[in-house]
Amino acid sequence: MLKTTHPSEFRQMAFPVKGMSCASCAARIEKKVGELEGVREASVNFGAESASVAFDPSLLKPADIAQTIEKLGFQVPRTKKNFPVQGMSCASCVPRVEKKLLGLDGVMSVEVNLATGKAAVEYVSTLAGYPEFRSALEHIGYALLEEESAQAPEVKPEEEHQGRETQALRRKFFFSAAVSLAVMLGGMPGMVPFLPGFGLPHWALFLLATPVQFWAGWRFYRGAWTGVLHGYADMNALIAGGTSAAYFYSAFATFFPSALKSFGHEPAVYYDTSAMIVALVLLGRWMENRAKGHASDAIKKLMGLQPRTARVEREGVEHEIPVEEVRKGDIVCVRPGERIPADGTVMEGSTAADESMITGESAPVEKKPGDDAIGASVNKTGYFKMRATRLGRESVLAQIVKLVEEAQGSKAPVQRLADKVAGIFVPVVMALATLAFLVWWFLGPVLAELPASPFVFALMIFISVMIIACPCALGLATPTAIMVGTGKGAELGILIKGGETLERIQKLDTIVFDKTGTLTEGKPEVTDVLVDTDSEISVEEALVLAASLEKGSEHPLGQAIVREAGRRKLKLAGVADFEALPGSGARGRVDGREVLMGSLKFMKEGGMDVSHLEERVEELSRQGKTPMLLRVDGAAAGIIAAADMLKPHAREAVARLRRMGLETVMLTGDNAFTARSVAGQLGIARAHSEVLPGGKVREVEKLMAEGRFVAMVGDGINDAPALAQAHIGIALGSGTDIAMEASDITLMTRDLGAVVDAIELSKATMRKIKQNLFWAFFYNALGIPIAAGVLYPFSGILLKPLFAALAMSFSSVSVVGNSLLLKRFKPSRH
Repeated sequence: MLKTTHPSEFRQMAFPVKGMSCASCAARIEKKVGELEGVREASVNFGAESASVAFDPSLLKPADIAQTIEKLGFQVPRTKKNFPVQGMSCASCVPRVEKKLLGLDGVMSVEVNLATGKAAVEYVSTLAGYPEFRSALEHIGYALLEEESAQAPEVKPEEEHQGRETQALRRKFFFSAAVSLAVMLGGMPGMVPFLPGFGLPHWALFLLATPVQFWAGWRFYRGAWTGVLHGYADMNALIAGGTSAAYFYSAFATFFPSALKSFGHEPAVYYDTSAMIVALVLLGRWMENRAKGHASDAIKKLMGLQPRTARVEREGVEHEIPVEEVRKGDIVCVRPGERIPADGTVMEGSTAADESMITGESAPVEKKPGDDAIGASVNKTGYFKMRATRLGRESVLAQIVKLVEEAQGSKAPVQRLADKVAGIFVPVVMALATLAFLVWWFLGPVLAELPASPFVFALMIFISVMIIACPCALGLATPTAIMVGTGKGAELGILIKGGETLERIQKLDTIVFDKTGTLTEGKPEVTDVLVDTDSEISVEEALVLAASLEKGSEHPLGQAIVREAGRRKLKLAGVADFEALPGSGARGRVDGREVLMGSLKFMKEGGMDVSHLEERVEELSRQGKTPMLLRVDGAAAGIIAAADMLKPHAREAVARLRRMGLETVMLTGDNAFTARSVAGQLGIARAHSEVLPGGKVREVEKLMAEGRFVAMVGDGINDAPALAQAHIGIALGSGTDIAMEASDITLMTRDLGAVVDAIELSKATMRKIKQNLFWAFFYNALGIPIAAGVLYPFSGILLKPLFAALAMSFSSVSVVGNSLLLKRFKPSRH
């Protein structure tokens, strides 16, 4: 059945469109967008480069329309920024803020994260921006701060605010706890040392409880009143309503006891209940705030890596300047033990750098002239000079921080149900509390024998239901786990894009690897040097002749031979009449001798008798090696074989994936011999050979067509189309050259074990999310009925308001605490 939408419910929005070359482009966009369900009218103006769309926001999001336009090959320019939001007190605030921002023209998508206190807004900057967002949220009682810059200050405004908030909660908790204890003891005759045999009079308890209610608990009243002014109710309304019921009933009993007696009620007071509830709720908020602060420790650690100063050489003189003043192209001097202040290229000197906080690899990395140095890594040994290349927002550290912050602000799809529940949670709880109150007041004596008058008993039930209900646990279940999980990933050199990626990884059943540069080093090395038994040339002579011939070659195999001669410290000779033979080999004269290097096929075509070497050549080929024949002065002299060596942890990584029940597939442009050999060494069951770069996408599509959920692992640059095509794209970076946008997961290390670590971490994070959501739903589903007295008629079990407050306070703390356990995550290989 189609949903009918009243015309007034349709929303009109203009989308800027770039890349249209003629009027037919506009017509194509109009047709495609007009076909979307929920679109009433689409009009594209080619001259103004704009698409005006009337659509039903309940069926379609602006982001869906933008994506439809982009799939046609056009661009919808948009900006995505994180804005700190102040005033969010519980999970029911999240859908309210999201709905308000999504209603603004130009806003494509909004994701509000309760744990970080931020809103990630994707919008068209020509239509909306910070002033509009701030104004919209002010109308519903929230404050929006400017987005922090990438070159962040030492303490961000929202962190300063959180620090002040934590201190205020701590002060008010200790005050209210001390007073609550005094009220509790004072309400028990014989418990006060200086008044033996007597309790404190009711008016004294009133004086003690009042500052707790209206000073320590003022935040709850302020939050509840803000909600009333803007037409909503949140967690503050529940706490203010519950404590006020106990406090004002007690105040009435204190000053008008005879009025209560006339109604048949004993004038008992419950100041201890109201004061202790405030104290326990403040304790929960204080602990929750502290725990949430620890959830973002990874970001703080990364930000703390940036050195404050740099030593720059200008006009031959070293100057120490603030790191913000370093300019691109500056010569930066780095001493042993110092942090490298910026990304750059080593110009002079050599060292070993500790890049563990960036890449997760513990072994120091050797640096020599021409190598890239990563800012914020530690110079371990030598003094060197480098030319600054990437600064501020462009630096590797800034990119990592940005990616981790975006990931921590994202949501897993599983959170959507929790958000929907949180959106209606408080009104439903208030209705249930009121219903329970009325039932016990009027029907209490019929249902069970009551320990107090029906009204007082019903009032305690009302307070318990109002206090025990906790939407905060629902709102924190997913974001805190994502914050800690993605932060732990950053520590290990694993950058996960966000909650959706974490959730999709759970469905993986197939991992596709590109061979060259992913499973292998991407740099061939000489494996065998064999000389013909009929030749008088030795192994060293054969290598000298071949390396001397190839020393000017750009071919990877030729370079491998030169490196091998260098490793053996062989002295090379001069070469004359050098000629490269593309696809075949090379020839020239070395020390007056005619030398030729080439493939078996090339030698045969040249009329050379190599029948006695054919069997050995085929054997080397079956082993996955590339054999090259050496001819000296017209006669066969030997074979030099090279192979692209497997990465150190490749076998272990594939074995771990198999133990996880995942099928592994390898794609390579090499011949079938080499593909089978490499796959056999690694234990990979399926290997596709002679796959051209464009063919990788087709191979991934074939696997997906088989119903498989596929992850593609590649270098993130050459494999970008295949990474984008797969359900999950995993890019292996080199620490400096990382393609974060092309992949769902970016690994800052070349260690293949990190692929398995990333999958294990994702699964561990999702387990925490599911545990948190289960606890949050289970706690409320169990706690609210018990607080409402459902079990009392049958078993006498009743949850007193104090225990309800204790349970509520620790429900959200337990969710955050459970998420923080992810900090202990260790990959299975460790």
